[in-house]
Amino acid sequence: MSKAFRAALLGASLIVTAGGVAARDTTAPTSDDARERARAIVARMTLDEKIALAHGLFPPMAKGKTTSELIPSAGHIDGIPRLGVPLVRESDASLGVANQVEQRKGDVATALPSSLATAASFDPAIARAGGAMIGAEARAKRFNVLLAGGVNLTRDPWNGRNFEYLGEDPLLSGEMAGAHIAGVQSNHIVSTVKHLALNAQETGRMVVDARIDEKAFRMSDLLAFEIAIEKGRPGSVMCAYNKVGGDWACENDFLLNQVLKRDWGYHGWVMSDWGAVHSTVKAANAGLDQESGQELDKAVYFGAPLKAAVGQGTVSPARLDDMVARYLTGLIESGAYDTPVPETAQTPPYAAHAEVAQRAAEAGIVLLKNDTALLPMATTAKRIVLIGGRADVGVLSGGGSSQVRSVGGAPIEIPLTSGAAMSFARYTYHASSPLKALQAALPGARVTFVDGKDVAAAAAAAKAADIAIVFATQWTTEAQDVATLALPDRQDALIAAVAAAQPRTVAVLETGGPVLMPWIASVPAVLQAWYPGQRGGEAIAAILTGKVNPSGRLPITFPAAATQAPRAAPVGLDRLNSAEAQAAADPGSGLGAQLASFPVDYVEGADVGYRWYEKKAQRPLFAFGHGLSYTGFAYRNAVATGGKTLSVTFEVTNTGKRAGADVPQMYVARDGAATPMRLAGFTRVTLQPGEMRRITLTAEPRIVAEYDTALPGWRIAGGAYRVAVAHDAQDRALVTTATLDATTMKP
Repeated sequence: MSKAFRAALLGASLIVTAGGVAARDTTAPTSDDARERARAIVARMTLDEKIALAHGLFPPMAKGKTTSELIPSAGHIDGIPRLGVPLVRESDASLGVANQVEQRKGDVATALPSSLATAASFDPAIARAGGAMIGAEARAKRFNVLLAGGVNLTRDPWNGRNFEYLGEDPLLSGEMAGAHIAGVQSNHIVSTVKHLALNAQETGRMVVDARIDEKAFRMSDLLAFEIAIEKGRPGSVMCAYNKVGGDWACENDFLLNQVLKRDWGYHGWVMSDWGAVHSTVKAANAGLDQESGQELDKAVYFGAPLKAAVGQGTVSPARLDDMVARYLTGLIESGAYDTPVPETAQTPPYAAHAEVAQRAAEAGIVLLKNDTALLPMATTAKRIVLIGGRADVGVLSGGGSSQVRSVGGAPIEIPLTSGAAMSFARYTYHASSPLKALQAALPGARVTFVDGKDVAAAAAAAKAADIAIVFATQWTTEAQDVATLALPDRQDALIAAVAAAQPRTVAVLETGGPVLMPWIASVPAVLQAWYPGQRGGEAIAAILTGKVNPSGRLPITFPAAATQAPRAAPVGLDRLNSAEAQAAADPGSGLGAQLASFPVDYVEGADVGYRWYEKKAQRPLFAFGHGLSYTGFAYRNAVATGGKTLSVTFEVTNTGKRAGADVPQMYVARDGAATPMRLAGFTRVTLQPGEMRRITLTAEPRIVAEYDTALPGWRIAGGAYRVAVAHDAQDRALVTTATLDATTMKP
């Protein structure tokens, strides 16, 4: 760990043990202590003070509605000075302190790579470091709630918001989100976890009705949330735009009261997404505690209507007290209540924070293919040409509420002229040029750039070089799904032409998720760089040159064809014209009435992602968990043990000549059952050449179990279980068995 990286962690209040593992801040109050204190504060409030805390402002539309300073951002809730209740300012999101469309002129922040890139590290320490860093910057900019913690599972490869989430597996997503949330909150601010639940597509996201049976729901999306909440203890949970089983997520008794608050014992507050509230009485009684961004709803449902409902008895005084007490509990337990933000904005240590972002990108970039060991680039390559993707100026970022205006500025920033994201997203690059980074890394080589617009000229430039590196991009954004998994703008033809002219061709993909690769057979090396953040150019250069050994693993399956996925294209896309899509993203436009609700049936149930492919006996282009290295790793002598818990001990050996990091994965299934194997454990280990280490992985019990709605709770059937020690979700080279005792667990 470098000095600058360690300084960034410590500067963000992260506690690091001797082993380099992030530890929880044990000085934080317990939930019970925080809850008791919150109730005592609520008991001293007037009715109007309670109501005032049940709804928040959307600053861009709230001028004149408060005497406090409004910082252009996501949310604002005034405090109660006489009781010491702090003013709350909320900012998006998981990738850094957002500043969409530069609403705060000149304000920059450190931009992490996409959450999929962080997930690809399979390293909770990377996730926590990123959370700690952006949490520190949020506090420095006077925000005490960060709308981070996106943990919606990737059910469809075309989801426009996949880049904000952590992949398709509930264990990986839950562990990584929990670590990220804990990192944010180590700064004594609140992090959310979001969007509860089944906010799995952007097409019609304000009206879609997500449908799934309870058992499958509990074993997939809800399990990811449950693990994230256990690991991260977020101060707030954000409910989603969509319906679940016919009820809006933000007035869904099953989700909010039964699962979150009763079964999981959650004590913090449920905030709505911005524009996701549809009622007063139903929403309050179903478990919604606070209406966010009130100007984006059709009415301020939790203002005067809530006060009237309490007076009429349709919402009980006790329920209102509980709503406010939960809000205060989240603030108290996180430390936000007692740790004021600075009175004026502070300048974060941007140089140290940039290293956190670069390390995350380097750990998450995935080497998908490397035939003939084309990478790392040999020092004998003297003529290197980069083609396409605007690699001369920077790296692409995803669009929407998570957009960070990064340190160094935006060399490309193009407003949208149509579509659902038009009002709040721009096609934006971070100023981290792969061309300049490679020129700096390879001073003895001639590294040039061709924009790729002229395919013939690009092919000619490739042929004249020793090696060609094609940068291909796919922009995705919140509020819009991609209509096709094909690369846009004829980039497939560009890559094919370059590969035909130059057998030593590398494809570098900057995408929001999986894309199709019709040229894969003719391109010897492929690097999945995701949206690599504000130091993405440097991270890509470090991987290509071998300064950093690639170690990322896919947190999401790459299909060989769109038809392999449960849904080949966005459901409902054919229903939406441009005006409807605009209304779906901007509920304040007044066009929402034109949109009719439509269902999405999640027929795959709990068999999300790689489980679907195994169940259907389909071979994807690249499997979940796949990722290559410049060295090799072998697994040997696996021994599984059972009884009350399921674990496996095995040897991991670095069989190559370079140091590198590996991600051994543990997949389990009941012996003889027809169900696909599930990721039940994983770890990241760094080994020197020839080094062997014995590793023990213990299965998460709820992954081994089935959810029993009749119990209700988790049930592990006694008997034999298969355990695979694997390099990816399809690897079955090393399988052993163990016998487990029957047991049950609470929901």
